[in-house]
Amino acid sequence: MEENERLDDPKRSTWDPATAGVVIENEIAWFEAILGRRLEEHAGTGTGTGTGTGTGTAPDLLVVHPPPELPESGSPYAAWVRALDLQAAERLVLLLAFLPHVRPQVLDAFFLRNRPIDRRFSEFGGFEGHFHGGFLPTGETAMFLLAGSSAEARLRSHGLFDSAHPLFARGLLRLEGHDPAAPRLAAPLVLLPEARERLTTGEPYEPPFSAEFPARRLETRLDWDDLVIPPASRAAIGDIATWIEHESELMETWRLGRRLSRGYRALFYGPPGTGKTLTASLLGRSTGRPVYRIDLAKLVSKYIGETEKNLASLLDQAERQRWILFFDEAESLFGQRTATRSSNDRFANQQVAYLLQRIEDYPGVALLATNLHTQLDDAFARRFQAKIHFPMPEPDQRLQLWRDGFEGQDFALAADVDLEALASSHELAGGSIVNVLRFAALRAVRRDPPVVRAGDLEQGIRQELHKDGRYGRL
Repeated sequence: MEENERLDDPKRSTWDPATAGVVIENEIAWFEAILGRRLEEHAGTGTGTGTGTGTGTAPDLLVVHPPPELPESGSPYAAWVRALDLQAAERLVLLLAFLPHVRPQVLDAFFLRNRPIDRRFSEFGGFEGHFHGGFLPTGETAMFLLAGSSAEARLRSHGLFDSAHPLFARGLLRLEGHDPAAPRLAAPLVLLPEARERLTTGEPYEPPFSAEFPARRLETRLDWDDLVIPPASRAAIGDIATWIEHESELMETWRLGRRLSRGYRALFYGPPGTGKTLTASLLGRSTGRPVYRIDLAKLVSKYIGETEKNLASLLDQAERQRWILFFDEAESLFGQRTATRSSNDRFANQQVAYLLQRIEDYPGVALLATNLHTQLDDAFARRFQAKIHFPMPEPDQRLQLWRDGFEGQDFALAADVDLEALASSHELAGGSIVNVLRFAALRAVRRDPPVVRAGDLEQGIRQELHKDGRYGRL
């Protein structure tokens, strides 16, 4: 795998629960053998009650206890270990972070106390979580397993915890919440949620919506034929799809990476209901990329530093899983910066500047949608690869939307319904026409036989006009 790749799907056969279970059991047995030997060496007597003067080295243990063979198919865990080409030491560190999720009691041995001072051994690392009574590992725990008390072995193992190492660079592990005043390996060794899901089920991880993850997945059952926009806008959207499909070829094979920055940023602008959200969903569906819509209200926090933390976490996860990000109503977050009149203004401007820079640096596809593109920050607007207009549909396009909405339905249109006249007379976006369809269907479903009347459509249109602040007569 290339250095900048993340958790892409390895080629694997269908998951077999029996095979997957055997693989995990074998891995746990191997881990317990390593742990047992390391604790014996640490005790000095083999009883587990010493003060930690052993001098065992990791290479000896990993030679004496080599990792078990992995099957060719049937296990997501085996598929990922093979795809990432993990060696014994890397596999041991990964398994340590995985154990709290699959067999937490194996780590209870680390609760062993140093009797002369009546506390746990510092060299074991680890901690207890707020809602988890078991032992949670830190980087120091992993180093103990790899090196024991051997300074030489610790030096040899140090590179495993570098941020550029595949275990960390490819989005499997993280040393989380590091205290600058503490040793780096004192930080919790965390298996990232997407890695946990891949190792157990082989499926992509879909995080739940929360304040820490203010995004929801966008999906659609529609296709490109249902998107009614001008040809120029459709062509520009096709360029985005082409970039997604051929980015690696363009940046690496064609060597454009020397000139172009990674990622693609596009601005969708136009009135509500004109197809901006549908376009984002269709790009994801057609390219096989998950699309997540960012809730800007939850992303922005009144507490200093929280907005940056939330956005950084979201972007890191999006990069690892190659998501398309969709920022709707982007003017509320990326709008014109205010004049600096107070410390609050300075903080707000600094926050906007940070957010703009993070979006610009995002190596994936970021789509920003706005109803008022003139309010977008000028400095950032210039950095879009594409600015795509979604105008109100013309009469012929509105007629297509009306016909598509009623085609193939289980109810009939009454003789007094004139879709051509409606399309010609009322400037409505596609989203509004869908709302009228819903309103009319609710009226028709109570009739026998179900039929949509002109009055149903007129009342539905009137409601849509009122919502937009337009009070024209029918």
